Amino acid sequence: MRLFFENKAITGILAVVPDKEILFDDEIENYEFSKETSLKLKHTMGYNAHRVFEESVCISDVAVFAINKLIDSGKIDRDSIDALILVTETPDYIMPPTSNVIQGQLGLKEDMICLDINQGCAGFEVGLIQSFMLLEQENINRVILINGEMLSRKVSKRDRNSYPLIGDAVTITVVEKRKDNGSIYANIRMDGSNCFAIQIPAGGLRQPSSPATSEMHRDSFGNWRSEDNLVMKGDEVFMFVQKKVPPLIRDILDFSGFDSDEISYFMFHQPNKFMVNKLADKLKIPREKMPSNIVENFGNSSGATVPLNISYNLADSLKERSMWLCMAGFGVGLVWSSMVMKVGPLKFCDIIEFGIGNS
Repeated sequence: MRLFFENKAITGILAVVPDKEILFDDEIENYEFSKETSLKLKHTMGYNAHRVFEESVCISDVAVFAINKLIDSGKIDRDSIDALILVTETPDYIMPPTSNVIQGQLGLKEDMICLDINQGCAGFEVGLIQSFMLLEQENINRVILINGEMLSRKVSKRDRNSYPLIGDAVTITVVEKRKDNGSIYANIRMDGSNCFAIQIPAGGLRQPSSPATSEMHRDSFGNWRSEDNLVMKGDEVFMFVQKKVPPLIRDILDFSGFDSDEISYFMFHQPNKFMVNKLADKLKIPREKMPSNIVENFGNSSGATVPLNISYNLADSLKERSMWLCMAGFGVGLVWSSMVMKVGPLKFCDIIEFGIGNS
């Protein structure tokens, strides 16, 4: 599905990462693999360091901390927030909606919209699409889009396929009406018939968590996990990305009328370094235009990886000038989406840390 928007802009991005950093080298003994094999994977997949929030911290804690930072510094006005969108798979509660929890803790006005959206790897693009749709309304001028995940708590620490790659993060993206920002092109695809390629089997109403679902089992590759843990069918996910994402990007370029060399950067979701580099090669895009350094420095934070990618790699440039970006997310659902739009100059584009002392 192709989508088109005008007179909308991203005006600021704030990424919040945990102050707790875990090094892959310090965890090698957790896995049933030789040190030599693990170090080879470290180089190929981008295993290095990932950031993890303390277990007492929830999405609302970090989001409230970050938005208050923006309000207190004068970057946004509290009463100017007309909508709050939270995209996450790790909410504070089943009910109430975590976006309402955040609204209440911030003391925001009642005359606004709060939405929780359950999306993962393509969550930034899905959240932007929803933000742009809300901005079509006359009375909505500013949307705060929150992308956040704390999936580290849902991954087995003895699962080398997933745990070294997973990181926690929360990002705040301010989206506003702007008449001079050009056209925005988006597309999105969904394949629910293959939705169980990435899943957490237990914990919902279909299979509630129980002592039985918490029992650890060893898979054929030597990874230990329970039904309460994230499980990814690695081969299926890799083939999905390599097969489905290149046509998606070719479609968005055709839709927007851009050649790939006219796009300044391709800011993609980063499941791992190997997969992103393979995508760049398949699309014949220079690797320096498609950064792949987020997993090795922060971990894969699902829908937060794209704004974190932008904040880490392009902050200085985007504070000074605008550039055309192609953004894309792909994964859990299965969902894959991309967007071409002009971004910048931004009022802010920063990364800050959050620790237990901030909550």
